Amino acid sequence: MPATPTVDFWFDPACPWAWMTSRWMTEVAQHRDVEVRWHVMSLSVLNEGRDLDEEYQQLMDDSWAAVRVVIAAARDHGEKVLEPLYTALGTRRHPGGRRDTDAIIAESLAEVGLPAELAAVGQTDEVDDLLRASHAGAIDLVGNDVGTPVVAIDGVGYFGPVVTPAPTGQAALDLFDGLVLMTRVPGFYELKRSREDGPAF
Repeated sequence: MPATPTVDFWFDPACPWAWMTSRWMTEVAQHRDVEVRWHVMSLSVLNEGRDLDEEYQQLMDDSWAAVRVVIAAARDHGEKVLEPLYTALGTRRHPGGRRDTDAIIAESLAEVGLPAELAAVGQTDEVDDLLRASHAGAIDLVGNDVGTPVVAIDGVGYFGPVVTPAPTGQAALDLFDGLVLMTRVPGFYELKRSREDGPAF
């Protein structure tokens, strides 16, 4: 393994579990010599054509706008904007508990100094080819039977880890070190147990 691991992190701003894991990853990055590259995947793309209950279908319909805006921002202003824009969006939606997507997008763009005009892309399919290509980067690593987040270390990817609350301090580093070790085992595919708690922001 390289001395400085490269971590590729795929997220959908609508997903509370991706948010929890992203806060763990940002904690790790403060204490470990890692290169974190942020990418967008889309639960709306993942669930296209699936028979969903009405409430979840509404969430999927509402989730297109934010991922499109994030992709458009990266296209126009570089991948360096992905993490701060995601943090601005996610802070409002998850610990903030808000669901007013249009206002969340407008406020988040303003917070990170991006043009307000990017919000309009959320209502079009202008960047859908780029969105689907970014999404495919995660699916190519882990397959279709997953959700968000997808985390890859030096090219070896998994769905997850799914955590609540987001570990901090030594616990965050221990989890990261364990995941690094798992990536060294070519035949390792899956660990899972049923969740008993929701995301604790």
